[in-house]
Amino acid sequence: MKVVRFFLKRWKLFGTLGLLVALSPLVAIWIGRSVIAGSADGRIFEEAADVPECEVALVLGCARVLPDGRRNLYFKHRMAAVVELWKSGRVNHILVSGDNSRKDYDEPTDMKEALIEAGLQEDRIHCDYAGFRTLDSVVRAKEVFLLDRFVVVSQEFHVERALYIAKELGIEAYGYPARDVGGKAGMKTKAREDLARVKAVLDMKLLNTQPKFRGEPVPIVNPKN
Repeated sequence: MKVVRFFLKRWKLFGTLGLLVALSPLVAIWIGRSVIAGSADGRIFEEAADVPECEVALVLGCARVLPDGRRNLYFKHRMAAVVELWKSGRVNHILVSGDNSRKDYDEPTDMKEALIEAGLQEDRIHCDYAGFRTLDSVVRAKEVFLLDRFVVVSQEFHVERALYIAKELGIEAYGYPARDVGGKAGMKTKAREDLARVKAVLDMKLLNTQPKFRGEPVPIVNPKN
């Protein structure tokens, strides 16, 4: 009986530890979801006319086409949302921020060209070629482009994460969400988003993660305005 009790105690101990290890990712995901969604509460607007007036809209980047050559619906809907916001008169400048880490991959230029094709003024569109991650885009908007107030445009789940980062940095930011994407592509993106939210909380609260590049200040608007 002593032997049985010995193994029962050990099983309970390691079983409990195993359960905690198994549950910890779920707890982390729940925390990430709650913290980030909560931080964006009341700062996302479904109608362009309701968005607080800001000089600049920060547009988070994605590829214009998918690796298989099909058009990227995230890109299409995101650009449509920017056009809606622009036409509403709530912003005067557009900062397109994305990845240009390779010569054959240039999200900011793709976004700028799409917006010019849609009728936006070229001189009102500004490019951030080092927006490799959402954190990079938000930090650089503040430290390189000298913005302390702006509207974020992307799909809602992405906007929420950007608003969380902005809030942690003391930026007054609002969100205007683009139409989401359904189907398998949407499901895969949502699954990745759970991990991205955990990483965002760790970046801001524990790791003090910094953008890959900073650079000299390039103000979009006159700091006196």
